[in-house]
Amino acid sequence: MSWREESIEGVTADVYPPSEAGNAVLLFLHGHTGRTLRDNPVWTELLDRHGFGCVCPHGARCWWLDRHCSEFASDKTPISFLRESVVPWISEQFNVAPPRIPLSGVSMGGQGALQLSYRQPREFPIVAAISPAVDFQIWHGRGLPLDEMFATAEAARQATAILELHPLNWPRHQLILCDPTDEEWFESAERLTMKLSSMGIPHERDLETEAGGHGWEYYDAMAPKVMSFIAERLEK
Repeated sequence: MSWREESIEGVTADVYPPSEAGNAVLLFLHGHTGRTLRDNPVWTELLDRHGFGCVCPHGARCWWLDRHCSEFASDKTPISFLRESVVPWISEQFNVAPPRIPLSGVSMGGQGALQLSYRQPREFPIVAAISPAVDFQIWHGRGLPLDEMFATAEAARQATAILELHPLNWPRHQLILCDPTDEEWFESAERLTMKLSSMGIPHERDLETEAGGHGWEYYDAMAPKVMSFIAERLEK
């Protein structure tokens, strides 16, 4: 198998086909830098080992929110595009449908995976968030697309994933990972897991493993844990 580039309603996506039709396809959301899993040897080897496919849509710096972003190449909001366009495309191409389309992502994309799963927990019950940039409101005011999407940092905070949690309707399989040396995003990841615990929502977490802080050294180090988690939960 090899990675290829596809266009989904005008939005570029990096695609890795599953070993056979009907196998699970990971929907992976990239971070603020836009780097996907394409040609990543660590993740690609794990996809092969499990027989999974993977689709990585390109979202620029959209934060994968239910807000229009000038950098996102669709008239739909990123969240709507994922659910209304990407998921049906995956189903048509690879004969697979939710819940066999697990979610994952890193940094901006990690919180984006949570955003989608928390909104549609029955459709997306499996989510693994790596270094999720949950409290993205702290980046408001830096001249980034967030400033176009939200008038104030408080307005941005109101759109964070932690406020999408519902006490009676949540994804059954959650994995939250963050390096404790991640100076910018560890606190919000820790706060999210505390909120999950206080609400009695089952989840797995690793906030202890150090592997380079915030970046691909850590993301690649966590890849085996993420893929094993997904494989195990797909069987439940």
